[in-house]
Amino acid sequence: MGFYFTLLPAMDKPSPTPRAIVFDAYGTLFDVHSVVAACEALFPGEGRALSQLWRTKQLEYSWLRSLMGRYVDFNVVTQDALQYACASLRLEWSEATSTTLNDAYRRLSLFDDTRATLEQLRARQPSRKLAILSNGAPDMLNAVVTHNGLMFDLVLSAFDAGVFKPDPAVYRLACQRLDLPPAEIAFVSSNGWDAAGAKAFGFTTYWINRTGAPGEALGLTPDRQLATLSELLAL
Repeated sequence: MGFYFTLLPAMDKPSPTPRAIVFDAYGTLFDVHSVVAACEALFPGEGRALSQLWRTKQLEYSWLRSLMGRYVDFNVVTQDALQYACASLRLEWSEATSTTLNDAYRRLSLFDDTRATLEQLRARQPSRKLAILSNGAPDMLNAVVTHNGLMFDLVLSAFDAGVFKPDPAVYRLACQRLDLPPAEIAFVSSNGWDAAGAKAFGFTTYWINRTGAPGEALGLTPDRQLATLSELLAL
């Protein structure tokens, strides 16, 4: 599911030389649906449906917990979402199922253009910081980054804000840890709601719209809409 916003021409030009580029993790760098194979192995014929519903509830639970002021880290949200998805699809949930699929979340695959894009961005301007800012728990993020052999200057988690994106407190973490104002940070996300939250906070925002989804109807427009992560290099 998603909230939809209408794309309008950007009023301000993105900074051509941001001092830091901050990436969302899940769905932006890492393919959350690379767990389909693990889901299918456990529940033949239901792998894709389980992955889709699991992700939907994972997002919903993060937003609802933020609104209710009942934060728990993303490990718990992810497990609760999986348990709901299994129940909804009439699939047998067990501790073993939970362990297997939550472990799969720590070994998510990269999108095809992730590695090359990050390497070229680093090579072009070595002094520019590259960071992750995600709702993921620190151990989840460190595991998937390490599994894929990526290098970042910072891996930042909403855990340190005690709330989930798109709460401004999470985006503020990037400014605090990078010691930069919002105007000097480019934020990259494939999630339209996340791009809207980052834009509202004041980041120059790049929405990676791989699926050609409609824009979010929130009165906010990302500075650029791109079809792939690699299109960042042309900018």
